[in-house]
Order: sequence, then structure tokens, then C-alpha cells
Amino acid sequence: MEEIWRFTPLKRLRGLHQDAPLDGDAFKIEVDAAPGVTALSVPAADSARGASGYLPVDRVSARAWDAATSVFEVTIPRDTEVDEPTTIRLHGGGIDKAAAGHLLVRAGRFSKAVVIVDYDGSATWAENIEVVLEDGAQLTFVTIQDWNDDSVHVVTQHARVGRDAALRHIAVSLGGDVVRASTSADYIGTGGSVEMLGVYFADEGQHIEHRLFVDHTAPKTKSNVEYKGALQGKGAHTVWIGNVLIRKEAEGILTYESNDNLVLTDGAKADSVPNLEIETGDIEGAGHASTTGRFDDEHLFYLQSRGIPEEEARRLVVHGFFNGIIRRIGVPTLQERLIASIEEELAEHVGRLA
Repeated sequence: MEEIWRFTPLKRLRGLHQDAPLDGDAFKIEVDAAPGVTALSVPAADSARGASGYLPVDRVSARAWDAATSVFEVTIPRDTEVDEPTTIRLHGGGIDKAAAGHLLVRAGRFSKAVVIVDYDGSATWAENIEVVLEDGAQLTFVTIQDWNDDSVHVVTQHARVGRDAALRHIAVSLGGDVVRASTSADYIGTGGSVEMLGVYFADEGQHIEHRLFVDHTAPKTKSNVEYKGALQGKGAHTVWIGNVLIRKEAEGILTYESNDNLVLTDGAKADSVPNLEIETGDIEGAGHASTTGRFDDEHLFYLQSRGIPEEEARRLVVHGFFNGIIRRIGVPTLQERLIASIEEELAEHVGRLA
């Protein structure tokens, strides 16, 4: 158990992992539901909590599970295809009152939808999220951590993917003092696929941690994990742990995971640990990669030799680093927002990067 917390600054969690009282209602929710999609708060006792098969695996998750007085349920009915995204905005109620929440998203058979969860404000927040895809469903599920700089958010997410269903899970982490997201997925039928894409940008003193686990529990399933992050400023720290388990019964699977980090200044640190465990020799393919580096000086020199000022050249390098993964997100409004957010970060700090 200590291993899963060894990178996390526990003293900065404001007691979420210990005995801080958790209020199940200390937050505000706004919902913009797409036509045909239902989104409502259900008393925990009357909810479908646990529909993903998830049970808490650490103390913060267990405390949030017990403290949540309600479950916010989003349901996409079977055979429903929705072009517009359903957006859930969670506004923190302040850092002094620790809060707990529980979100459940269910995509019915052969449905197709986009669900976005957008966090802002200030909060001390523990949360569980469950995502369930029935057979043939296609779901893009997005979380955007755009908290104020004083926020602490520890969230556990688990997805269960049905036969021939496809989950695209997108994690965007920009704000907060400490953000720790543990995301897992498993399969209950052949032909399911999971794609996990992540973009993060850590500033001075900020801790952003992503822990991923793809559990190939069924044959002929696929997964692809790609996370990219940049960090700048003294004490900026990012952590990426990518775990993939290919079980004995998961024959014919295909999986790949990668994490790339761009360190922009001295005093920033990126930890990146990919892990791959294979229990069967009958697979289509499996691999992983991890890189952490600084600016490509040759690339900078090339741009400057063509008359581009150094600060602008550095911006271009960073945008180029993120460009490929941003283009793959497939949600135009989110892509535009990410480009603007990265530009805002660089505009504030790029002069210090030389």
C-alpha cells in the first residue's frame, strides 16, 4: 500500500487520507445535458453505485465512498447517438471544508456520446467516478482539472468496457496545488477498446500525479495510453505511473502505452514509470515507452537561424510537443481551450525559460 503513495506529498492532502471530516454536499454542480441524456443526483442508498464493479482500493477512495450522500448519475440510453457533449461543471466551495463526491456515467448498448467533467474554483475534494459502457457503446469521457492554485483533488476513476465497446478517456490537468488521479479500466467482453489520452502542465510548486491501470480481462481487446506533460518552475512535480496487465485469458490483445515529459526549467521534476505484465504468450502486440527531456537545442537553433526570435521559437517547440495529442482529442472546443491554456502558461513564463 505504501508503494502507491510514495510519490504523493501526503502532508499537502489536508487530511483526506486520514481523518478530515468529509462533507458530501460542499460543492456546486451545473449540468448542460445533451438531448436524450439524463443527468440527476440520486440519494446514495437509491443509486446504482458500484455498477462498474469498482470497490475502493485505498483510504481516500473508501472515505469518499462512505461520505458521499448522493451519486450524480449520467445515463445515455441504448441506441442513442448524441452529437452535442454533456457537460458537468463542478465548482469547489472553498478549501476549508473537505468534500466528497461520486459520479456514475452509464452508456447504454450501441449508444454514442461525449461527457465532459469540468472542475474549477477552490476545493479540498475526494471523489470516485465510475464509467460503464454496455456492449457496442462508444463514449468519449473527459475530465478537465482547471482548479484554482490552492485546490487539492484526489480522484479514483474506474471504467468497465463491454463487448465491442470503445472508451476514449481524456484527462486534462492544469490547475490545483495537488491533483492525484488514479484511472483504471477492465473488460467484460471481447473486442472492447480503451484509449487514454492525457495532457498536463505543472507550474511552480504544483504536484500533478496520474496513475493508470489497464486490466486486460478478456480476449481480443485493445488499449492505447498516451500522456504528455510539461512542467516549469521550482518544485513543479509530475508523476505518471502506467500499468498494463495482460491476464492469462486475454489472448489476442493489442496494447501500447507511452508518456513524454518536457522539462522547461531547472528545479522541476518528472517521474515516469511504465509497467507491463504479461501472463500469456498469445498476444497480437504489447509495448511501452517513456521519455523525459528538455528543449531540443538543435530545433531552437534551426528556428532562430530562420529569423524567429528565441521566445517565439520556444513557444513553437512547446506547441509542437503537444500538437499531436491535442489533435487526436477529437472535441473541437476542448482542443481550442487547451491551445489557449498552453499559450497562457507560456506567455506568463516563457521569458524565464531561456
